[in-house]
Amino acid sequence: MGLVGVQENGNEDGISEIPMGAKTKYIKMTSDPLEEDQVLQNKKHETKKYIFACAVFASLNSVLLGYDVGVMSGAIIFIQEDLKITEVQQEVLVGILSIISLLGSLAGGKTSDVLGRKWTIGLAAVIFQTGGAVMALAPSFKVLMIGRLMAGVGIGFGVMIAPVYIAEISPAIARGSLTSFPEIFINFGILLGYISNYAFSGLPSHINWRVMLGVGLLPSVVIALALFVIPESPRWLVVQNRIEEARVVLLKINDSEKEAEEKLQEIQVAAGSANADKYESKAVWKEILCPTPPVRRMLITGCGIQCFQQVTGIDTTVYYSPTIFKNAGITSNSELLAATVAVGFTKTLFILIAIFLIDKLGRKPLLYASTIGMTVCLFSLSLSLAFLSHAKVGIALAILAVCGNVASFSVGLGPICWVLSSEIFPLRLRAQAAALGAVGSRVSSGAISMSFLSVSRAITVAGTFFVFGVISCCAVAFVHYCVPETRGKTLEEIEVLFKDEDDLEESEVEMGDVERLMQKS
Repeated sequence: MGLVGVQENGNEDGISEIPMGAKTKYIKMTSDPLEEDQVLQNKKHETKKYIFACAVFASLNSVLLGYDVGVMSGAIIFIQEDLKITEVQQEVLVGILSIISLLGSLAGGKTSDVLGRKWTIGLAAVIFQTGGAVMALAPSFKVLMIGRLMAGVGIGFGVMIAPVYIAEISPAIARGSLTSFPEIFINFGILLGYISNYAFSGLPSHINWRVMLGVGLLPSVVIALALFVIPESPRWLVVQNRIEEARVVLLKINDSEKEAEEKLQEIQVAAGSANADKYESKAVWKEILCPTPPVRRMLITGCGIQCFQQVTGIDTTVYYSPTIFKNAGITSNSELLAATVAVGFTKTLFILIAIFLIDKLGRKPLLYASTIGMTVCLFSLSLSLAFLSHAKVGIALAILAVCGNVASFSVGLGPICWVLSSEIFPLRLRAQAAALGAVGSRVSSGAISMSFLSVSRAITVAGTFFVFGVISCCAVAFVHYCVPETRGKTLEEIEVLFKDEDDLEESEVEMGDVERLMQKS
């Protein structure tokens, strides 16, 4: 390492003539290639840590969703004892959260296009926390429902915006793992909800469920602080024609200035023009409702995988696990809640496994393993409830089947659903199309959750899970025919997967024109 004096201007041979008294500029020269490599590695390490922190903070809303889902499975037992609600009111209370969240998901796409991805995350937290406070203090079923409706809107915002934000700041090589973070945090929240149920179940029934719901308000402080740490999505900034701000963010999330500039140009081309013209909302919805063949394929894949995630019955397994175990033969409330904690641990463990596999094995192999495993477990659960109910072996098989079902879901269909729906759509449609997919997910979830008790009474719990097993078989076929492999591809490259040869030729001509215009400018 040394300091070399050079004059600002040199001769044609590159040799600087330095007259007496001339001002000399000193620059730092690195003579050791190993040291240069170390500097580069440090930069890469810092970039990875920064992107990881952004993904974690953006996923915090998902803890609230997961906690609500987990805690309600046990709290509903004590709400029924305290407020004397009917079975139909229980179904409505549990299922309405998913139904009403479609309003938040629909509004979330437009809101994130106007406010930005980052501040939409904050808005989701505010709405959810307000609803959670109302629920914890509710003196009656009507007030409890008002809080539930507010929480549902907040969840609708949160479930659609977090994967979109993370996908837009993540490098292609790690996007699958990072975009899975919301699903991981949902599972972590569910586990916390189950533990809260077990921990506070010993309190009087008019207090315990309020404490269970109230504990879910604590993450709001962390979310508020997170908004001052994470940057805005560079892709959203480009669409807003805030190019310099986008460049600053890209420099933080890329390893070099050259890489950041290349990515900025890619985003500008993907946005439709070099100066990133803004898209009208009406034009976006027109393209979604009257899609071209490539967009139609994207919608089938994105919305289809979202619906299959829910119609295979995962939310009923989580919300009504005490009911399932009671049907299997477990009688005491403490034993029921302890069994649900085991389910929560299994779900959380396997989502962590998915994180390490999703960018190594790919999306499609994990989806095959997930849907086939769920099919086997759902049929096993159905058979154990139908023929081995109240027998020790039946109880053990039921617990094993439920844990196997959530494990299979968590290793594939759970996280990959959100990964795909956030990465397959082009930039101009991404927020609105992801919102539409989230609506499909929430409607499916609400319909299944609100009808589970009634359908189970009509065809038994065993019969209901047999139907879920049949639907899971259909999910295997859907994955085979409709889901492409997106591992390791940039968001702009994924768009090409859904185009046929004619679309590709037209796209190449358009991109060539744009690149020539950029070179002239």
